[in-house]
Amino acid sequence: MKHQVAIVGSGVSGLTCGLVFAEHGYRTAIFAKEIGQQTTSGAAAALWFPYDAEPADKVVPWALGTYRTLIDLARNPDSGVSMIELRQFSRTEKIHIPDWAIPLGARAVVSSLPPVMSSEVENEAAVEAATRPGTERTGRERIRSLKIFKSGFSLRVPLMDTTIYLDYLANRFVTAGGSIAANTHFARLEDVDPKFDVVINCAGIGARELVRDTDLEPHRGQVAIVPRIKDLPYAVVCDDAPLMYAIPRRNDCVLGGTNELSNDLAADSATTMRIVTECARALKIEKPNVLGERVGLRPFRKSGVRVERDQLRNGRTIVHNYGHGGSGFTLSWGCAEEVFELATDSAA
Repeated sequence: MKHQVAIVGSGVSGLTCGLVFAEHGYRTAIFAKEIGQQTTSGAAAALWFPYDAEPADKVVPWALGTYRTLIDLARNPDSGVSMIELRQFSRTEKIHIPDWAIPLGARAVVSSLPPVMSSEVENEAAVEAATRPGTERTGRERIRSLKIFKSGFSLRVPLMDTTIYLDYLANRFVTAGGSIAANTHFARLEDVDPKFDVVINCAGIGARELVRDTDLEPHRGQVAIVPRIKDLPYAVVCDDAPLMYAIPRRNDCVLGGTNELSNDLAADSATTMRIVTECARALKIEKPNVLGERVGLRPFRKSGVRVERDQLRNGRTIVHNYGHGGSGFTLSWGCAEEVFELATDSAA
């Protein structure tokens, strides 16, 4: 007889874990205070790239496992997953291409070319410019003139449009027989209905209180949602201060951002203005209108992402899956598969 599984938390980690169990035939229920766009995952830019998570020797394999699954999902336009060119830059120093990125096709930006342009796009832009009067300037040409970054590299990566992808996961989970209970809060994991003999803790930053994990700290991220930026078909990211990224999605563009130690979930208008100003400066565009502001607390764990099996006081199996920092989407499938193996090995 297969066990009944309770997932605590309905962000991307909880939804992905729930989906893996449900599609393996387990009776699975997700319990959470908030669901969908109200979760921290709903505020994420959700570009695949390991960020703000440790340790690297575990994070990279989980990320690569997730990458392979997302490549498959990108073939389904209804999933909200697509492939996009990421251009990662530094303002101050020569950037280092991670060893794991080289087999995925990462390549340095050639210093003799304008920093944010690949040779293919550069040539295309040059042809277009040659056929128009000098006064007609496109967004692509403005971006061509960028001088702000010193070095960078490019890499094609999955992008999960959270306005589509989270619903896709939830709908697929329910179709597989799972259930989602919103507005549910547990003071402790032992409070989960005893009929569930396997409990998966995907509570994110909520695990600080739920399991008294003092290693967790909230890394606050604020973003601005703006209309799609003309002629920006790739994502631009710069991690050195001030943190800056522009990530085009199907219907809009996410501008960021912040990464500060704070519990504050309120959007700050001054921070939004700083984000928009810096992105406009970096991309050489006019400041776009702000359609919305979002804030999320990245669940960074100082001792590393916690994916491990334990037992509750009543003997039930518990598997923890939290502390992903800014890599929740990036690690989601790799961690979920390991959670499944840990839970089913112990509960068989």
